[in-house]
Amino acid sequence: MYPIQIRKIKNTLSKNIFFLFLVLIFNNCTTAQTKQEPTQLSATEFADKISTTQDAIILDVRTPEEFEKGHLDKAVNINWNSNNFSDQISKLDKTKPVFVYCLSGGRSAAAAKKMRTDGFKNVIEMSGGLMAWRKDNLPEAKAKTTNAGMSIEQYRALLHDDKLVLVDFYADWCIPCKKMEPHLQKIAHEMPDKVKLVRINADENKTLCQALGISAIPVLQLYKDNKLIWKNEGYINEEDIRRQLK
Repeated sequence: MYPIQIRKIKNTLSKNIFFLFLVLIFNNCTTAQTKQEPTQLSATEFADKISTTQDAIILDVRTPEEFEKGHLDKAVNINWNSNNFSDQISKLDKTKPVFVYCLSGGRSAAAAKKMRTDGFKNVIEMSGGLMAWRKDNLPEAKAKTTNAGMSIEQYRALLHDDKLVLVDFYADWCIPCKKMEPHLQKIAHEMPDKVKLVRINADENKTLCQALGISAIPVLQLYKDNKLIWKNEGYINEEDIRRQLK
């Protein structure tokens, strides 16, 4: 009886080991198959992914005014800041891949989060938004307006001044830009003999922003004797701005 029991135990152990081996193989295969692709891509990766994806939905979540000034080819415009954003996206096919973008990436990130919560299976964001797209000289549907904005020559002419020239690249929809504006206006009002404030709307001057490599907003640039001496990207408080002007 004893040898038979040993054989039974060995057989049982062999079966269990074999079963565990199959489970490990199955788990590895499943993990490999379900490995998620990146949900945020650079502008060039975003363009390449669109070109190789069938039935892709390209979603521009900027305002209609921004959209009319230029957008990705075949893009659908649904304004993230509108009251009916949820109703509008509910009309889209949630099973199809959605490529979402805005001007610099903030609104598209919020919209993508909302869409995933609402059940969209594959939402891909463009890092840096349309500003990064333009910086990489990627193709864009022609704007309906013929106003190209300020030229690089006109911009450089603004920098010729005996005073410090503080350039503010902003957009009307940009919350940090709006938060910074009162500080900048106050500084310009209190220091008229020392600082010249130049505010440039990024939406209305996309060619200029592309030429200067402005790929996000807000951006402050400080010039002295026509030379760039300081630059800041993103929100900065009044005290820190004034520190740079001393």
